Amino acid sequence: MSPVRFLPLTLLALALPVLALSAHAQLNTEIARIAAQAHGRVGVACALPGKPLDCNLHASDAFPMQSVYKLPIAMTMLHAVEQGRFRLEQTVLFLPSDLIAPDQYSPLRDEHPHGNFDVPVEDLLRLAVSQSDGVASDILLRALGGPAAADAYVRGLGIRGIDIMDTEKTLGREVKLEDRDSAEPRALVTLLRMLADRSPLTPEHTQLLLGWMTASHTGDRRIKALLPPGTVVADKTGTSGTGRPVTNATNDAALITLPDGRRLALVVMVADSAAPGPERERVIAEIAKAVYAAAVQSPVRTP
Repeated sequence: MSPVRFLPLTLLALALPVLALSAHAQLNTEIARIAAQAHGRVGVACALPGKPLDCNLHASDAFPMQSVYKLPIAMTMLHAVEQGRFRLEQTVLFLPSDLIAPDQYSPLRDEHPHGNFDVPVEDLLRLAVSQSDGVASDILLRALGGPAAADAYVRGLGIRGIDIMDTEKTLGREVKLEDRDSAEPRALVTLLRMLADRSPLTPEHTQLLLGWMTASHTGDRRIKALLPPGTVVADKTGTSGTGRPVTNATNDAALITLPDGRRLALVVMVADSAAPGPERERVIAEIAKAVYAAAVQSPVRTP
């Protein structure tokens, strides 16, 4: 067989890395273009084993988490349940001192405006994760021993770049503290990848947590908004109030199930944005759409 016949294959082999680099650059450029429409700081990170993706944009910068921090708080409590310190059916008293400011979100407070109500741990977890309930999250933190307990759990997983320092009640009183409870997008992606690939929790508790995230509707206009209908998205959002000239945080951290069954970890965080709420959410949705398309089209790496 003539060597000439191998030339097209050789050229193809040489061209593939160039095409891959070009695709990476196009994705990165597209993300930057979309992010500019937020008129603020935007951080993006993603990861999918076996698929080369470069969606990093300020991925190692610290962004205020807001309610995204309820994900590691919930993981901390589930770990405590596995240690035998708590049971899911065990109740914790909702104290009057757990009440947060009226403008902070809490269906639990709205239902029991004076507190003094026993709430099962499982209900507190579901409310904190699925509905982003601030009182439920604070009760979990109080039972665990405070924000330092959740912060120590995350660090014990070997993850740096996630700082949990305050309760929802404290953040509601001191807007200037919002920047202390921060995360690097890449660190949150590491946490999501851990949940998807090698969860530190039992399979039962991992599925329980992902189920609460999937059932949530707080991010319907964010990462999942422009994805193909029926795409399974397990996410945790975070949103700051309006006590500043610009909006301090509009976030979404998600595991997206692709058609091939793999789960794409994606985090988009918008900070110090002068854009209105619908525009900030649209930026997150369009970035997610671009990353999803690149993930589906990108060739799978073989070991």
